[in-house]
Amino acid sequence: MKKILKSSAIAITSVAVATMAWSAHAVDLNVVSWGGAYTASQINAYHKPYTKKTGVKINSIDYSGGLAEMRAQTEAGNVTWDLVDVVLSDAITGCDEGMFRPINIDKEMAAAPDGTPASKDFLDGTLQSECFVPLIIYSTVFAYRADAWSGKKPTSIKDVFDTKNFPGKRTLQKSPVNNLEWALLADGVPLAKVYDVLDTDEGKDRAFAKLATIKKDVIWWTVGAVPPQLLADGEAVFGTGYNGRWFSAIAEEKQPFAMLWDGQVLDIDGFAVPAKGKNVDEVMKFLKFSTDTQRLADQAKYISYGPARKSSGPMVSKHATLGIDMGPHMPTKYADQGFLTNFKWWADNSDEMKERFAAWLLQ
Repeated sequence: MKKILKSSAIAITSVAVATMAWSAHAVDLNVVSWGGAYTASQINAYHKPYTKKTGVKINSIDYSGGLAEMRAQTEAGNVTWDLVDVVLSDAITGCDEGMFRPINIDKEMAAAPDGTPASKDFLDGTLQSECFVPLIIYSTVFAYRADAWSGKKPTSIKDVFDTKNFPGKRTLQKSPVNNLEWALLADGVPLAKVYDVLDTDEGKDRAFAKLATIKKDVIWWTVGAVPPQLLADGEAVFGTGYNGRWFSAIAEEKQPFAMLWDGQVLDIDGFAVPAKGKNVDEVMKFLKFSTDTQRLADQAKYISYGPARKSSGPMVSKHATLGIDMGPHMPTKYADQGFLTNFKWWADNSDEMKERFAAWLLQ
């Protein structure tokens, strides 16, 4: 009888251990991001290595941005998302509204390989919300047809506004955001002074006046896939767009385009943790892993967005399939030629500028 009891105890213990081991990895994490090539880069750089290391399954969910769904889940008390990829402006708003959890960067995120605390390793200006962990720096930037003008190549944002020396259609996003800043840069305002000037009535008038000088040569776009197509079809010679799309057109599709990094508008993308999520402890482990130096450097093997950590920059290597050096394609390499969007200024002035821009388009 004792032997039977002993055997039973061993069997029960084995089952319990197995159950505990399974339970440790039973949690699936729902990670929300933008889809397409960007989510694919995260799956390869973060998700697959983490699942291999821990057994935790990562479910990738695509969305189109904004806070509507996150807000709805929070208000309903049924938060099914565990981690959300957001732009900085949404992280700030979501944090203020209590949708996202504050994060202690130095205590909860990994230090750099040399021991530098995370708060000192993330690029300057990227830690603008306590609920946000930066991942990548991307930019909205001009590209142009390299074969459009014999013997001439544009070198600055001023050339976009020079229709005499660089004739042809320009395609710009149908929005005052970025276009007003570019107009002032083209009119001679230094990078560091753009928002100071734009904050005055005279500066706003100056921006719209400069934009008016190319208005008849502009094809306005509202969908990000349009600018590369317009340049490919020869309908435009300059175009604004996301640097990742331009990289794809140039490196993968072999289009005769070139980048004009001058005046690029840098933006920050990263992760935020829903405050009322059900798997916070597990997701914080994944977040620490996916935002360490190696993982952010690895992501740059799959997409041309600059890693948000200083220590990741030197580790950026070749594209995983194309085999080309990714360093020259990182917007962070040309950061001194661009600027970060002033989210506070646009939060304060967005409605007024959108109304004025819409009226200006009709003039």
